[in-house]
Amino acid sequence: MQDLNVNDVTDAVIEQMATTPDPRLKEIMEAAVRHLHAFARETNLTPDEWLKGIAFMTAVGQACTPYRQEFILLSDVIGLSRLVNVMHDAGGREAAGTETSLLGPFFRESAPKIPLGGTLANVSKGSEIVIYGQVTDSEGKPVPHAVMDVWQTNEDGHYDLQAYDPTTMDMRGQLQCDENGRFHFRTFRPLGYSIPMDGPVGDLVKRQARHGFRPAHIHTLIAAPGYRELVTALYFADDKHVDSDTVFGVSKSLVIMPSLDLPDAPIKGLPSIRYDFTMSRDLDGSGGRVGSDPSKLVPAGRVGSDPSKLMPAG
Repeated sequence: MQDLNVNDVTDAVIEQMATTPDPRLKEIMEAAVRHLHAFARETNLTPDEWLKGIAFMTAVGQACTPYRQEFILLSDVIGLSRLVNVMHDAGGREAAGTETSLLGPFFRESAPKIPLGGTLANVSKGSEIVIYGQVTDSEGKPVPHAVMDVWQTNEDGHYDLQAYDPTTMDMRGQLQCDENGRFHFRTFRPLGYSIPMDGPVGDLVKRQARHGFRPAHIHTLIAAPGYRELVTALYFADDKHVDSDTVFGVSKSLVIMPSLDLPDAPIKGLPSIRYDFTMSRDLDGSGGRVGSDPSKLVPAGRVGSDPSKLMPAG
């Protein structure tokens, strides 16, 4: 038995966890304890602040449902998702590969299949545009029959999970490239949007006096045998928040603008965007996703709660 001071307690905890049989779990938890304890010492964390932090994390967890992932949203707004994504890319994306972006909290498995030239719109209306291009490997060779999942907000800046009941899928679809890796589809120009501000993460963003907006963008996930899944997004250059994305997802190479003057546009008379995607070989088998369909992260039967009931007043 020993009397523990502000420094000894860290060593005592790490010593007690030393029997952890899983070496990676042992490494992660030891680092977590060291950094959390150092954070508490650096900020001179008070009991009241500690309890407020626990209340906040509890509220974040309780706000999660099979259709809303508040913890991914929290990770996004503090830049942790972006950091994990950049580190993951460093070991798996080839230099010529298209830059990745965040999967985000609104990805859904089993999107409706659409033919080449089809539309993502099921319910929505808006200003129609065409997206087209080619999927190649890092040497410029076509990737035949690559499968593309595409999803975005509607003309009001809402994803289907926000605008409708969960049985309705809108402004998302899955299509397959042709034998030369070429694709084209129709959609409506998306609107930039605020992240969900009605929960604990939104409350935190408000208290930090941040705008909370994402620039207009279109998400894409591309898969093909032998290649690393490519998760990225195309961002509209004229959105006023393209330089201050609240979840830090924008890269210069992913910024686009529609044009009426593209000579090879597959559907004439509509504004078009050509973007060619380059896939990386699957060198380490680690996959390309940083994120998940929200329904995969919440136990069956979880229905969530009104976020306003989960945080102390003030």
